[in-house]
Amino acid sequence: MAQDRPDIQIRIAEPDDAASVAAVLRQSFVEYQSSYTEEAFAATTPGSDQMLHRLVEGPVWVAVMNNAIVGTVSAVTHGETLYIRSMAVVPAARGRKVGEALLACAESFALVHGNKRLFLSTTPFLTGAIRLYERMGYRRSDKGPHDLLGTPLFTMEKDVVDRTDVEVARSAEGGSRRHGQV
Repeated sequence: MAQDRPDIQIRIAEPDDAASVAAVLRQSFVEYQSSYTEEAFAATTPGSDQMLHRLVEGPVWVAVMNNAIVGTVSAVTHGETLYIRSMAVVPAARGRKVGEALLACAESFALVHGNKRLFLSTTPFLTGAIRLYERMGYRRSDKGPHDLLGTPLFTMEKDVVDRTDVEVARSAEGGSRRHGQV
């Protein structure tokens, strides 16, 4: 898959990646562990066996840099909606647009598979992730869930947009302006 950074490769996870994906989730969230209940932290950082199960439920992508998995995101289809979960980038790889590349993969998957909306749940204390989601066009929703085993959550949503359609619309709008037809 093409990306903005040649040093980041995004690919679909394989069963042999389950332990590495579980390790990425743990490394990514351990600094926030005290903000979670014990049960919520365990649910946020599933082990290898749970990751193997998720590979069956829907796509799991991994970001690879220097032959190491440094990020992940997974998705599950719910009707016309794609639920994005387990978004994580290890601290050493943050700030390199790994999260943007992972979300772009999930969004492309949604577009190809006819999903109309994307949604995810996050905790209020993951401020860096929230800023990323907002930059990528996600907006807070009143929809639930509002709690993960005693840890507060909120939902963010985004309409699936065909970037080609957006570019065509922008071009048409620009063309109309150039010709005084607005």
